[in-house]
Amino acid sequence: MGTMIGVLQVSLGVLIVVVVGGGLVYWYVQDITQKKHAILRNYPVIGHLRYFFEQLGEYFRQYFFLGDREEMPFNRATRGWVYRLAKNEGGVIGFGSTYDLHQPGALLFVNAGFPVLEEDQAPTPPLIIGEGYTAKPFVARSVVNISGMSYGALSRPAVLALSKGAAEAGCWMDTGEGGLAPAHLEGGADIIMQIGTAKYGVRDAEGHLSDDRLRELAAIDAVKAFEIKLSQGAKPGKGGVLPAAKVTPEIAAIRGIPVGLDSISPNRHRDIGNVNELLDMIVRVRNLTGKPVGIKTAIGGRRFLHELCEAILRRGLDTAPDFIAVDGGEGGSGAAPQALADHMALSIDEALPRVVDTLIEFGLRERVRVVAAGKLVTSARAAWALACGADFVNTARGFMFSLGCVQAMRCHQNTCPTGITTHDPKLQRGLVVEEKYLRVAHYARNMNKEIDMIAHACGLRHAREFRREHVRRVQADGRSEAFNMLYPYPEPFDGKGGVF
Repeated sequence: MGTMIGVLQVSLGVLIVVVVGGGLVYWYVQDITQKKHAILRNYPVIGHLRYFFEQLGEYFRQYFFLGDREEMPFNRATRGWVYRLAKNEGGVIGFGSTYDLHQPGALLFVNAGFPVLEEDQAPTPPLIIGEGYTAKPFVARSVVNISGMSYGALSRPAVLALSKGAAEAGCWMDTGEGGLAPAHLEGGADIIMQIGTAKYGVRDAEGHLSDDRLRELAAIDAVKAFEIKLSQGAKPGKGGVLPAAKVTPEIAAIRGIPVGLDSISPNRHRDIGNVNELLDMIVRVRNLTGKPVGIKTAIGGRRFLHELCEAILRRGLDTAPDFIAVDGGEGGSGAAPQALADHMALSIDEALPRVVDTLIEFGLRERVRVVAAGKLVTSARAAWALACGADFVNTARGFMFSLGCVQAMRCHQNTCPTGITTHDPKLQRGLVVEEKYLRVAHYARNMNKEIDMIAHACGLRHAREFRREHVRRVQADGRSEAFNMLYPYPEPFDGKGGVF
C-alpha cells in the first residue's frame, strides 16, 4: 500500500513538472515569435515581470512609498480626512498638520481676533433656486451636495446608498446624464435631473428631447430641478462613455439604448449650437416642467459667459438659467481621454471667480445661483468656494470616498474592488447599503458643520457670510495674498464693453 502511494506521489510530481514545463515552453515560443512587444520578444517569459510590476506599481506607491501629501489625484491625507468625516470620527488630528503652508496655492483663512461665540452663531440658511421665475422653486437646504454620477457608471447599491444618505442629510443628488433610475427615487433624496447630450431618460424613440417625458419626470415630487449639461470638467468637448460591459438590460431601458453596446454621448447637444438656442432650451424645459432649470459647464474663458449674459439681458431675465454649475478642469469621477482630462478647461480655482465676476458685471448675480465643483472634497476647499462667490458646492469623488472608494483607478473597467463602479454582483456584495448610506449622510453633515466652523473662526455667524477677503492664497514667493486682491470684485457692467 505504501509503495503504491509512493508511486502515485512520484507520478503526480512528474505530471506537475511536465505540465509546468510544457506551459513554460509554450509561453516561451509564444513570446519569442510575437511581434507586438519588443521586451517579450527579446526576453521571453521573464519579460512579463516588467508588465506585472508596472501594473502593481500604482498600488505599491499608494500604500508603501508615497507620503501623505504626494499622491494624485487625491493624496492619503485628503482621503483620510474624508474617511473620518464619513465615519463620524471627526476631523481632529494630533501633533500638527502636514499641510505645507508655504507651498504655492495653499489656502489660508483669515481668523478673526474675536471669533463668533457659540450662542451667537446662526444656522446657515437654505437658498431658493428659481424663486420668482418658476412655478415650483427649489428650496436647497445643504451647502454640500452630490454631483452628477450616472446610474450605470455607478452600481445600483452605490446609487441607492447615495440617495438614502442624501435624504438623511438633506442634500440634493444629481442623476448624472444616465437618466433617472428607480434607485434614485427609492432612497428618497431631492433629485436634480440632468439632461445630457444624448438626452438619456428624456428622449423619444428617435433620440430627440421628449416633451411628454419631461412632463412625466416633472410630475415626480422628488425631482426638484433640471440641469442641461453642456460639458464636464473631466472631458470638455467629449461625450460620456459607458463601456458595453456596463450596459445591462436595466440600464439600457432607463437610457433608451441597445443592450451590450458602448453608450457614447455626442460631444454636444445637436439642438444647441449657440447661446440663443441654449436659452430657448432653458425656457422650453422650464415651461414644460414648472421647475428650475440650470446648466452645467466647464469654463475655458470669459467669451461664452459674456455672450450668454448679453443674450439674457437682451431677451429678459425670465430666459436666464436658474443656476450655473461650474465644473473645474480637475473634475471627473468617470472615464475620460487623458488629453482632455489633463489639459482642457480652467481649474475651478480660476473658473469660479471668472463666472461670479461676469455675473456681477452684468447685474445677474442675484438672478443666477452658482454651484462649484472640481476636487472640492474637504471643508476647507468648499469654504474657499463659498468665499469666492459660490452658493453651493457639488462633489462626486468626495461622496465616492464616503462610500468606501480606495482610489483603485478602475472606475471604467467594471472591476471596482469596493463595488461602487461595477455591475459584477460578486463585487457589489461588498457595498452594504444599510451601512454605507449612513457614511454618506455623515460626510454631508460634517462637511457643512466644518464649513460653518471655519466661518465662525473667521468671525462670521454662518457660511453664507464668506467673502473673498476671508481667504488668502500662497504665491510663488511663499507669501500669501488675500483673494479679493487676486480677484477684485468687479464694477457692474455698464453696457459699453467688457474684458474677455
